Amino acid sequence: MELLSTTNLLALALLLLVVPKIYEAFRILVWRPWMLSRRFKKQGISGPKYKILHGNLPEMRKMKQEAKLSVLDPSSNDIFPRVLPHFQQWMSQYGETFLYWQGTEPRICISDHELVKQILSNKFGFFVKPKTRPEILQLAGKGLVFVDGIDWVRHRRILNPAFSMDKLKIMTKLMVDCTSRMLEEWRKQGNGGEREKVVMMNIEFKRLTADIIATAAFGSSYAEGIELFKSQRELQKCCATSITNVFIPGTQYLPTPLNIQIWKLGRKLNNSIKRIIEERLKSKSKNLESDYGNDLLGIMLAAARSNEAAKKMDINEIIEECKTFFFAGHETTANLLTWSTMLLSLHQDWQEKLREEVFNECGKDKIPDSETCSKLKLMNMVLMETLRLYGPVLNMVRSAAEDMKLGKLVIPKGTTIFLPLVKMHRDKAVWGNESHEFNPLRFANGVSKAANHPNALLAFSIGPRACIGQNFAMLEAKTVLAMILQRFRLNLSGKYKHAPVDHLTLQPQYGIPVILQPIDS
Repeated sequence: MELLSTTNLLALALLLLVVPKIYEAFRILVWRPWMLSRRFKKQGISGPKYKILHGNLPEMRKMKQEAKLSVLDPSSNDIFPRVLPHFQQWMSQYGETFLYWQGTEPRICISDHELVKQILSNKFGFFVKPKTRPEILQLAGKGLVFVDGIDWVRHRRILNPAFSMDKLKIMTKLMVDCTSRMLEEWRKQGNGGEREKVVMMNIEFKRLTADIIATAAFGSSYAEGIELFKSQRELQKCCATSITNVFIPGTQYLPTPLNIQIWKLGRKLNNSIKRIIEERLKSKSKNLESDYGNDLLGIMLAAARSNEAAKKMDINEIIEECKTFFFAGHETTANLLTWSTMLLSLHQDWQEKLREEVFNECGKDKIPDSETCSKLKLMNMVLMETLRLYGPVLNMVRSAAEDMKLGKLVIPKGTTIFLPLVKMHRDKAVWGNESHEFNPLRFANGVSKAANHPNALLAFSIGPRACIGQNFAMLEAKTVLAMILQRFRLNLSGKYKHAPVDHLTLQPQYGIPVILQPIDS
């Protein structure tokens, strides 16, 4: 009798533990998706059918894999169906605003420019960054891109001085030095500049921009940080693989082959950053009268010693910010340079216009500086048009912090809002009937007058979270392009396959081989 009583008590205890778990699983996997789908349907919003646990991830994965098998005509800038094929299909079926499911996470796709402006310009914390997958944070760090609220305000306040115009002027010389080393390597490989040579521009630009961000922002060099960049590249591949898999909280701690690889690369990445920080601290200790340096790393290390809470960063926050700026600071600019080179190789008339502008402002051998770069108006137009057609960032996401009214829609709390920039940058209603064509002249009167909406170009975002490194990236791109155009004519190799692909950022699936012809040959 006593044994039976004990057994019953254990069974009851087990039941009390299991029932809440079953209820929570039912709520997440079944009840909430059904209720949210119903709420949106009442507002006229539908979308692909939700499937338990997986949502629409299998469809997304299948369509993206099929799209990767296609190759576009080099003159076609209509890349939306290739990089986000599921969105193109769902828009044609359900309209431009639709609901879909990233696993159990509800996402509403919104591409109306005015609504997007309201979302990105909101200063009251109603539209926040959604929870980010752990592997993405391993890659890009929980720095300025992903922090929210008062932490974001504090980080932004501390980091702003690193991107002042005075600092950028100093950085220009470092950009020139790094670019000169790359061009010298090209010259040597090209037998003294007497022969044409084929260069895989996406690889060269990733190496160059890595060298620039390491040198200009962290006082390091590509050679010193090579393990860091290798780790980030490998992590990026892991993230691109996992992004269309279902994420179940807690599974990041399971020793799966992919997780083990991510852990290993994450440790290597952290150790590389710690070594760079330690070297800076050592140099400071040897010279007690000096500060930590006036670059990005120096400013963050000085903040670590601050006595004011609003101006202080701890060492872990510094490591996370280093990840963010190492990744964002070289990956996005490398892609901008890569696609700009591709477009200039296709549009020889614009290549000649830019070369003439560079010769007028810099001559054939003068080293460009920040003042010179500010005068390169045509180049600025070409870079803006490249960002519109081949912007590194394909989309942005926000999450409703509470039930929100957006236009005529009511967005339930916790719903992720997906903003498809690659589609919005080709919207004929905003950019005109020739929205798919390369036409830098649309930016002749500035970004705000390039389209029918003043905030039509969202490559650097808008509002309080606009990209802190925008001026750095543009100055870097102008400096590098000017120095290349002074020395080489660019032509696409016949082996080029036009296949833009979504690998977290927009990248050429098969690379971009370009024929370099020395100007004086």
